[in-house]
Amino acid sequence: MYLDAAKKQEIFEKYGKSNTDTGSPESQIALFSYRISHLTEHLKLNRKDYSTERALTILVGKRRSLLDYLKSRDIERYRAIVKELGLRK
Repeated sequence: MYLDAAKKQEIFEKYGKSNTDTGSPESQIALFSYRISHLTEHLKLNRKDYSTERALTILVGKRRSLLDYLKSRDIERYRAIVKELGLRK
């Protein structure tokens, strides 16, 4: 499995306040970004997998709404996570 518990803990530890901080927008955005990159690679090999394409679109929308939320609440945290993950604005 591409996303096991150890990988989740690593992402939450790196981008959240602690390894059990699963609710902060930064940690959720980082987790979504990891899943998006995995699904993107899958779709490059299987371009007719429409259910995965739909799941990817939904994930991108969730990440976008979290980024919008973070931007409206704290612009500095938004800028930091965008720069750290290398996302386009």
